[in-house]
Amino acid sequence: MAGQVEFSAERWLQRLPLFSEIDAESLARLAAATRLKPLARGELALRAGDPCEAFFVNLGQPIKLYVLAANGNEKVIELIGPGHSFAEALMFLGRPSPVNAQALGDTQLLVLPRQAVLDAMAADQRLALRMLAGLSRRLHGLVSDVQAYALQSGVQRVIGYLLRDAGDGGPSMVELPVSKGTLASRLSLTPEYFSRVLRELEEAGLILVEGRRIHIQAVERLAAYPGP
Repeated sequence: MAGQVEFSAERWLQRLPLFSEIDAESLARLAAATRLKPLARGELALRAGDPCEAFFVNLGQPIKLYVLAANGNEKVIELIGPGHSFAEALMFLGRPSPVNAQALGDTQLLVLPRQAVLDAMAADQRLALRMLAGLSRRLHGLVSDVQAYALQSGVQRVIGYLLRDAGDGGPSMVELPVSKGTLASRLSLTPEYFSRVLRELEEAGLILVEGRRIHIQAVERLAAYPGP
């Protein structure tokens, strides 16, 4: 497959906050239990309704977690970038997955089976505490998203996303990791509205749009933009 990554299961696992402080012997046992799962663009790692007996670390192109409404409309729940994991909570629930997980480009997943994680947690209680902390952080992030959808305007949501990793003060550049339509769904906006907001910000002299590259002319001015 195009875009193969140099692979070391231990290195990828140790990048996760969950396993950053685990001892070398335990890390090696976990790494030995993993397997690689290649995914082509558009392929599903998880399908809603399937059992989830492992969690996954994404090694390449973004993974889209989404649900489908009865009318077929898609809602993106989360975008999983390289080096990030997903399905940890689903793995412990023992219930069918409520979400689909789809590759947005050719990628690979590191698959860590549920039983290997349970064995590691039984041997090291600190690992169980870090797992709880990690799941709590993800839950807090989802609650923050719900609050943003309820309390912020669409313009504020787009600005907040553009400023997530921007520095202070002067110019900055953001490269959208996914299509504008997918990102719009993640922000609970229609693609048309998302594009309209970008045009509005561009006409206000706050950003310059070049495909997926968004050049922020001045971070402070963009952050202070009150909208129409």
